[in-house]
Amino acid sequence: MIGAVMDNLREFWIVHVLLVAYTLLMAYHAYAGNRETEGIEDYYIGGRGMGGLVLGLSFFATYSSTNSFVGFSGRSYGWGVPWLLLVPFVVGFSLFSWTVVAPRLRVFTRSLDSLTVPDFIGFRFESTLARVFGAVIVLFASIFYMTAVFKGIGNLLEGFMGIPYRVAIGIIFVIVVVYTAVGGFISVTKTDAVQGIVMAIAAVLLFAGTVSAAGGLGSLGQIRDATETAHLFDWGGGIAVPMLLGVLVASTIKFAVEPRQLARFYALEGAGATRTGTLVSTLSFIAVYSLLVPVGLYARRVIPGGITETDLVVPTLLATEGVFSPFASAFLLVAMAAAAMSSLDSVLLVTASTTQRDIVGVLRPGRSDATAVRSTRLYIVIFALITAAVALNPPGDIVSLTALSGALYGACFFPAIVLGLYWRRGNGAAVVGSYLAGLGGLFLWKYTPWSEALHQVFPALVLSMVTYVVVSVLGSQIETERVSVLFEKGRE
Repeated sequence: MIGAVMDNLREFWIVHVLLVAYTLLMAYHAYAGNRETEGIEDYYIGGRGMGGLVLGLSFFATYSSTNSFVGFSGRSYGWGVPWLLLVPFVVGFSLFSWTVVAPRLRVFTRSLDSLTVPDFIGFRFESTLARVFGAVIVLFASIFYMTAVFKGIGNLLEGFMGIPYRVAIGIIFVIVVVYTAVGGFISVTKTDAVQGIVMAIAAVLLFAGTVSAAGGLGSLGQIRDATETAHLFDWGGGIAVPMLLGVLVASTIKFAVEPRQLARFYALEGAGATRTGTLVSTLSFIAVYSLLVPVGLYARRVIPGGITETDLVVPTLLATEGVFSPFASAFLLVAMAAAAMSSLDSVLLVTASTTQRDIVGVLRPGRSDATAVRSTRLYIVIFALITAAVALNPPGDIVSLTALSGALYGACFFPAIVLGLYWRRGNGAAVVGSYLAGLGGLFLWKYTPWSEALHQVFPALVLSMVTYVVVSVLGSQIETERVSVLFEKGRE
């Protein structure tokens, strides 16, 4: 055992050096974040005083996990050119979130003293049931997403370094839990900003190495002309178009509704920070995803036809001799580990804070900030353990798990968040009804005759929106002074 460890250290010494250096940086951010944290608002959302540059990079980095570097990059290996639509979908929904959701959400949540998405929904619609139900949805959707992230980094470390899958998950678990629990939101966002820069460099290296090994940019013509890969250039060749569009929507609608993304808007210090964050995140997504998404397609020239699970495309590229230099391979691996941690930390913090504030806090109100922070740290450990255990035998591949998580958030939260910010009507019954309709659409659609032709996110979204609007129109309107003040501030 000791001999195997020593052999691994000698063979992959560059990776270990970079990982140690990166871990020390995270430890510093955890220490600094802990020193700057004075209360629950600091621990959950950075005290609402953070700048647009850091939050814009964090918004980009927390979405761009190993799900992107491994799942999204590898998917074009099987689905071909149509998968390149992911780039405009990512950029479009990110812009929608920053320009439509962020400005009002920042104002509303500050006015309501809201710290989480479920408590915003509960305060906005004056419904404890909608708040607690929303918190439960967050917990389940988060576990699906974190399972996908653990699977991605586990596959990478096993495929490239020979570290057993279970051991790889354990290593990432320990690192992420420690710095997230200690430093809270401030630590998470500062680390994410560094991770965003690292991931941008990694995207360049991954694209350049793969394209060079494939024979250059023009090798796409050879892939198109080859009989076994010609279908990758046809609409519906790799996957039916309605299903493709469903996966794209489910994977990107989360920008507007997912708590880990929306938490960045809570932390914005003002309108100027919002504008800066919009620019930084948009440019990051355009630059990085334009490089990541075609990688699987070019990999067809490097790994011809031998992979059935596209989650293994990028790990195989890293392990294939001659594709990347030793340093580039080591940097890419560390960058992808960073990508995993930049998503895990945010989701863990959201899951734990939601549990404490919107479930335990509702059942046992009046706890001090210090007690709430200690409890949140404990929940970070608990949910990381649960997810790591699920990831040992994941229930699906990376893209499907990511899409399911996004579909849950979109179908359940889109009406309450987006319409709740711009339409005065709406009440707790409408929100709970939209939850139930969205969940029903997602999980019952597979029993209909049309399930193979249309992704479940579309009927789920339609049912959720229609239910919300109908119940809002037919039900009572909230006429309290608090709601009136919210919409007055929202117009400013």
